[in-house]
Amino acid sequence: MPDGPVLERVRPTKPELAVVVSGVTSMGLEILAGRMIAPQFGSSIYTWGSIIGVFLAALSYGYYRGGKRAARRATNGRMARVFLLTAVYVAALIVLGDALVRGLGTVPLPSRFASLPAITLLFGPPTYLLGYVSPYAAELSEKDGLGAASGHVYALGTVGSIVGAFATTFVLIPSLGVEAIAFVFGVVSVATAVALHLPGLTRENVAATGFALALLVAAIGGGAAGLSIDGAVVYETQTPYQELRVVDRGDTRTLYLDGQKHSAMDKSAPNRHVFDYTRYFHLTMLMTDDVDSVLFVGGGGFTGPKRFANEYDATVDVVEIDPEVISVAEEYFRLEESDDLRVYNADGREYLRQTNRTYDVIVLDAYKKDKVPFQLTTQEFMQLASDRLDEDGVLLTNLISAPSGPASEFYRAEYKTIDSAFGAVYTFPTVGGAVVQNVEVVATKNETRLDEAALLARNDRRDIGIDLEGEIRNYRDPPKTSDVPVLTDDYAPVDSLLDPMVGQQYVVQETNDTNATAGNETNATTEANRTTEADPTPEANRMAEATPATDSRAAPVGGVDASGRVDGDAERMRVRRDSASSASA
Repeated sequence: MPDGPVLERVRPTKPELAVVVSGVTSMGLEILAGRMIAPQFGSSIYTWGSIIGVFLAALSYGYYRGGKRAARRATNGRMARVFLLTAVYVAALIVLGDALVRGLGTVPLPSRFASLPAITLLFGPPTYLLGYVSPYAAELSEKDGLGAASGHVYALGTVGSIVGAFATTFVLIPSLGVEAIAFVFGVVSVATAVALHLPGLTRENVAATGFALALLVAAIGGGAAGLSIDGAVVYETQTPYQELRVVDRGDTRTLYLDGQKHSAMDKSAPNRHVFDYTRYFHLTMLMTDDVDSVLFVGGGGFTGPKRFANEYDATVDVVEIDPEVISVAEEYFRLEESDDLRVYNADGREYLRQTNRTYDVIVLDAYKKDKVPFQLTTQEFMQLASDRLDEDGVLLTNLISAPSGPASEFYRAEYKTIDSAFGAVYTFPTVGGAVVQNVEVVATKNETRLDEAALLARNDRRDIGIDLEGEIRNYRDPPKTSDVPVLTDDYAPVDSLLDPMVGQQYVVQETNDTNATAGNETNATTEANRTTEADPTPEANRMAEATPATDSRAAPVGGVDASGRVDGDAERMRVRRDSASSASA
């Protein structure tokens, strides 16, 4: 068979190119919408349901309108206009997106639907425009018959969507910020418009193309203001899991994850507790004896792990799923690995499932206000954690919830779930009242329950390097749990349990601790010594888990072999820097 017809058959036509690019762009914008909306509204199932619904509705309406016009208006030139208009909308998205998201967050709607106006206004128009491409391309198709043309267009559009999904998830988001990714899709749209006009570019075409491109360049140059965070941003990036910022305000360096305060360090006294909730981690030392092994699930700024490794004769393992968090902790929060402090880049549940190590203490510090990995909340996970604890082991879970009132549903369900797998469970709110705050839930395998007096006596008797009298006096009786479920792998309605917290301030308690060495830290738990600070971006704290399908494991999960030993691959799982880099902060 002659080469010519074969080559002609595989060479894409202009309408085919347009369909593929429309699929790439629409899917890319859909995934990007989740990143742009999340700091204000979270990434709960309700947010993602709204995103998917708006995109489907906009595409459907575009298909409908494009189909009605295709017979008399379908040309390559008109498809080029669609892509240029899409680029203009993307430029507006870059410049106005953040302000519109924050402004529309005040629309009085039920929290489950709060993100709908922003998603519709920001992403509805460009998606609607891209919907015109498929019916126009079908009308211009060289295929014989309506069925063949339609099927061909559907297939190409789906291929484009697949490319857009994988490229955005695995290439663009790990490499670029939200604005830069939007700029990429804008430029791709402009380039497609140029390709559709060729070879007959007119002066009008050149002017329109230049205008759209100039808007994109101006937009990326100006950019959106971003979330209002008090302080100087010294580092920021998008990871496959979250938006990460390091902010300096005076001597305090704070790690923000998806706009929410997560960890903080006093640069002049790195071992000082800045956020009050990290003091409660030491309660575990009063609940059991002879602690020589500790596991933290979740690293953040590594405040707790560093303190435990420095102050106690114990080996501290930390499992953190996001490798960029580990790198940032090393670069900006003075994390240095040692024989006493070992860091693993792995999923917490998979680590526990794969290892046969046991620990005296496990600290679960992997939840955000409204972004909670449900697989770390269930009865099955809590039983797994119990199995990895020694006989007198202790689990501390750092929840963000209200301890009472309408916004306490998640805390009460989690308490009930933990109680189903452990012998005794204790609650220590860090602020009090019904506001959203850090609530520390401590569970022991031992069924013997200690009352407040017994804990105070242990605090007086034991030298654990920190006076916890104030924390112990925050002890609360078990909550009512009859109206909340035990969370299981089969049924864990985490999003609906978190829903009452949407829009509420997350109150972060800060301390004025002055001494940071073991055996010499004063009790800073009185009201005179504390400052209560509401997160300056409370509306930026809305998110629930939409865990990306990124597998950072490069070895047996958790970096251990069947015997529980660290193997060679596990060493490669650890993210290390040289000591000079680690201390650069």
